[in-house]
Amino acid sequence: MEGENWQVISTTSGLIKARIIEGRLEAEGIPVRLQYEPIGEIYAITVDGLGEVQILVPEQWVGQALRVLAKEYSEEDLDWEEEPQATSHKPQGFKKDDSTQ
Repeated sequence: MEGENWQVISTTSGLIKARIIEGRLEAEGIPVRLQYEPIGEIYAITVDGLGEVQILVPEQWVGQALRVLAKEYSEEDLDWEEEPQATSHKPQGFKKDDSTQ
């Protein structure tokens, strides 16, 4: 990916929002870089662009990345797996000790 032309596709205020966008793009197989001033993250400053984070992708991925970010998801779109039902809440391998009653 060295030598590629990276383009800014979004700007956020704060690293947490940027990490969410990064994860969303990476889940779609899109390479992502974040660019920010570390001092803004250390002191949680959002004045004069210090807390600003730019999300960059390679030029050939810009269109797909913008489509991914434009898509909104509803509960039905998410593929939730059901949790297996527990059969017992008792620890295995222990027997009731009748002498403690």
